[in-house]
Amino acid sequence: MALRFEILGRFNRARASRLTLPHFVCQTPLFMPVGTQGTIKGLTTSQLEDIGCQIILGNTYHLALRPTSELLDEVGGLHNFMNWPRAMLTDSGGFQMVSLLHLADITEKGVTFQSPVDGKPMLLTPEESIQIQNRIGADIIMALDDVIKTTVTGPRVEEAMYRTLRWIDRCIEAHKRPHDQNLFGIVQGGLDPRLRDICVQGLVERNLPGYAIGGLSGGEDKNSFWRVVAQCTAALPEDKPRYVMGVGYPLDIVVCSALGADMYDCVYPTRTARFGTALVPQGVLKLKNRDMADDTRPIDPTCSCMVCKNYTRAYIHCLVTKDAMGSQLLSYHNLYYMMQLSRNLHSSIVEERFPKFVCNFLHQMFPNGDVPEWVCNAMEVAGIDISSCCAPLSSYQE
Repeated sequence: MALRFEILGRFNRARASRLTLPHFVCQTPLFMPVGTQGTIKGLTTSQLEDIGCQIILGNTYHLALRPTSELLDEVGGLHNFMNWPRAMLTDSGGFQMVSLLHLADITEKGVTFQSPVDGKPMLLTPEESIQIQNRIGADIIMALDDVIKTTVTGPRVEEAMYRTLRWIDRCIEAHKRPHDQNLFGIVQGGLDPRLRDICVQGLVERNLPGYAIGGLSGGEDKNSFWRVVAQCTAALPEDKPRYVMGVGYPLDIVVCSALGADMYDCVYPTRTARFGTALVPQGVLKLKNRDMADDTRPIDPTCSCMVCKNYTRAYIHCLVTKDAMGSQLLSYHNLYYMMQLSRNLHSSIVEERFPKFVCNFLHQMFPNGDVPEWVCNAMEVAGIDISSCCAPLSSYQE
């Protein structure tokens, strides 16, 4: 395995670790920005380094279409192509079964897509997905799984789970670079605890370098969401990284970290930036709103990012949705926020003050004490007393 996972600190289920990959030594919990085709929109790779980004995510399906995996292989992989010196993860292309379902036909052989580029059919098998990812050269590659929406019920959920287990063996067999690329399996099973257990057991038996929890963040209720995460993290190996796919809301990341997850990815911080929304400790700030037009404060007075040091809310209000600079500045700030959240999660666990960090986080987001019931339930399972979070922020002492 081209991976070393060392746990540096714990609080009940939560853990902080050092994740050593071929291109970078990472600290978890960590958030991975999504760079679908070799770019985080609006930001340079040096800016991503400046804000502390450790791993970025590339999309196998889109990269295979353009610029093509063959070209990436010729230039020494996506790292060289986009001038990114740190770690990288590529997904399998399986998510397009959901997002492009109207263009896809799923069989035991694989997934046939109608290319959105030229309309031609494109067959993505487990073998082809791995071969493409071997050429792209990411530190972590994902097995092709049978992905369904969490709102789907009935026999299709069981069919997808068992197909995911059959396909993992084909992915392992096709993987030709196990010494410098780490193949992660993906736990499926919808919202059915029995199916999730069967999938976890089947994947763990394969002794993979790491494991992902898939099939969430697709419209399920939050109570179901956290329970699936808690079930899977409790059953997955202690000495392997755990990756909850598609999670990008700060609150979800804090909850999942408390439940024992390590890695996350989502387009949310950058996509919401392009619509004029900034992430702040209180939740979100809508820069398009009229009351921002003459507000000369920074986005977040407590933030030390380049944007908050140099620009006002009023300035960014003038730019958002009208000038590309607006989305660039907000993307920078939002990703800085996510990287800082990751650092704070890691340090609070290592320094044995994780419960205080969680309470402070919740106090700022819910100053009136109206913490959602699902969060309270999840924290009870995580062994974190958040009863003080029902008090106003002014009464909280660090």
